[in-house]
Amino acid sequence: MPRVIDIAFDVGCDAIEEAAAVLGEGGLVVMPTDTVYGVAADPSLDIAVARIYGAKRRDPEKPLPLLAGDLRDVLEFGATLGKCEMELAGRFWPGPLTLVVRAGDVEEGFRVPDHEVALALLRKAGGILRVTSANMSGQPEALTAEAAVEALGDSVDLVLDAGPVPGGTPSSVIRIVDGKVEMLRAGALNSEVIASVVDACRDNLE
Repeated sequence: MPRVIDIAFDVGCDAIEEAAAVLGEGGLVVMPTDTVYGVAADPSLDIAVARIYGAKRRDPEKPLPLLAGDLRDVLEFGATLGKCEMELAGRFWPGPLTLVVRAGDVEEGFRVPDHEVALALLRKAGGILRVTSANMSGQPEALTAEAAVEALGDSVDLVLDAGPVPGGTPSSVIRIVDGKVEMLRAGALNSEVIASVVDACRDNLE
């Protein structure tokens, strides 16, 4: 079984250093977020990313989202955000909104989580991680570290246990197409609230 560290009361402890080191060596780390527990890999290590697909039995055609420490990390990764995406990021980050935008030659889904443990690990690990829900594909999301371990077991190397997550509903995933919101996955944010921000942004551009 993976090593489990109770980090609920001390985000500055050595656990963050240890988790960042595991990620840097190609390991998988289960981490809390503001929505559900996720499993993380270093995005620059293809073998580590492939391990996530294997652990979850996830369709390899389905891309893995990216968590970021802040908007600057997203931009430094090469993402291109238009005026309306910037408005959404300013309004809902950190929080349960994933924005799908261009990053070089591909589209990527980015989110900044509103959880101190997740942000501490992201900062220590370089600002960007591949993170998806710590469960088997198609099964309920893990709301506790115990549920994540039960689902993924020896497929992961380290678990940061910060107690039950405060959210429980995955992030809303959207893309802006021709100035309109394309909802790719309904989630924690109300679609009408998202659309109202985009509509106001578009009106200001006209």
